[in-house]
Amino acid sequence: MATTQTLTPVMERQRRANMRRNAFYLVLIVVGLLAPFVAYPVFLMKVLCFALFACAFNLLLGYAGLLSFGHAAFLATGGYVTGYLLSSYPGLTPELGILIGTGAAVVLGVAFGALAIRRQGIYFAMVTLALAQLMFFFYIQAPFTGGEDGLHGVPRGDLFGFISLRSNLAMYYFVFAIFLIGFAIVQRAVHSPFGQVLKAIRENEPRALSLGYNVDAYKLLAFVISAGLAGLAGSTKTIVFQLASLTDAHWHMSGEVILMTLLGGVGTLFGPIVGAGLVVSLQHVLAQSPLGNWVSVILGLIFVICVLSFRSGIVGEINKMYRKNFK
Repeated sequence: MATTQTLTPVMERQRRANMRRNAFYLVLIVVGLLAPFVAYPVFLMKVLCFALFACAFNLLLGYAGLLSFGHAAFLATGGYVTGYLLSSYPGLTPELGILIGTGAAVVLGVAFGALAIRRQGIYFAMVTLALAQLMFFFYIQAPFTGGEDGLHGVPRGDLFGFISLRSNLAMYYFVFAIFLIGFAIVQRAVHSPFGQVLKAIRENEPRALSLGYNVDAYKLLAFVISAGLAGLAGSTKTIVFQLASLTDAHWHMSGEVILMTLLGGVGTLFGPIVGAGLVVSLQHVLAQSPLGNWVSVILGLIFVICVLSFRSGIVGEINKMYRKNFK
């Protein structure tokens, strides 16, 4: 009886927390559905693609503690494979092109992960960077990528063969649905027993190993899921802009996703989304101003200020304030 009385308040607090979280998710979905009537849909789609990319990277860094400097390879692989297929086979529908592009990123993730997880820390980061640079030079030379010119005029096609995606509004809702699916995968992975093991590995890998967990298998699975979601973001981005270019394969892109994640809050679900939105918005605004040539410098300064002032990122600091003042 005493145990029941002790657990009841805990369960009640958990129930209320779940209700607040579900209400928050519902509000965000409603905002996402109404957003294209307030802002330019193409800009919003770019934010969603990079937000998904950042969420994929955050799953690896924030929850498994693995810093990858080569995630651009998966973004580019998804984009190039999807772009090539849709350009070469007009009868292929966009959802199939995205699935195949994502699958290609998963296969590449298995190959990269099997090599990279053998190392830890900076060595892991350097291995991923080296592998990603190999893919960058491959995409320069490969005949199906268009080299430095890239793939242009990738058709958006008809979703399921009958829903035209030529309209930006229809395309936006398709991208929004893809983002929700990707975010749901990350959210489910983080709050599952698998996610708890990843956190244990991040905090103390030798202890997780001593408890009997196959640490390498968990890290490889996290790497592959992250690679697949990054490929999904790249495939979607290619259809949105009807373009696949070397920009997505360059190491600068790997640096940008690190910036997005750290700026928003590493290890938080919504931090990468906030970080991606902020970085893409700054790039958009600065590119149209006299400071257009200084975008990288300004973003670098913002990153330095963020790291020095609030190391937990924007969402991380907000979470700290909430726990301090309302719990």
